Amino acid sequence: MSVVRYSLLYFGLVFAAGFVLGVIRVLWLAPILGERNTELAEIPVMLAVITVAARVVVGRMRQPGPGACLATGTLALLFMLLVEFTVVLGLRGITLVQYLESRDPVAGGAYALSLLLFMLMPALLTWRQEDSTGARR
Repeated sequence: MSVVRYSLLYFGLVFAAGFVLGVIRVLWLAPILGERNTELAEIPVMLAVITVAARVVVGRMRQPGPGACLATGTLALLFMLLVEFTVVLGLRGITLVQYLESRDPVAGGAYALSLLLFMLMPALLTWRQEDSTGARR
């Protein structure tokens, strides 16, 4: 399986979970708890999803090196941003500028950090498994 396929798998797993959680957040939780609170509450759940999805993908890779895992995460992030900035904004009927202006600064900053972790997680899992000599544990 190529890096592109691993990236699509990683993106798909995380996007599917995020889509389900987003529906729950927008339809049921945000009206009760507020947008910022629900977005912030969703992030730890999504970080758990990201970790599990990255483990699934890295586990399927043959001899995953940090470079291939970083490429997988980077490409998956590009897929995520492409979908978010085209499909999601299209469904909401807003421009990218309107989307960025509408983001809560606290929740938006936390979301940006979670995207960075999404990109890095496959590589972080791989680097963690290597000892100082570069051998796999």
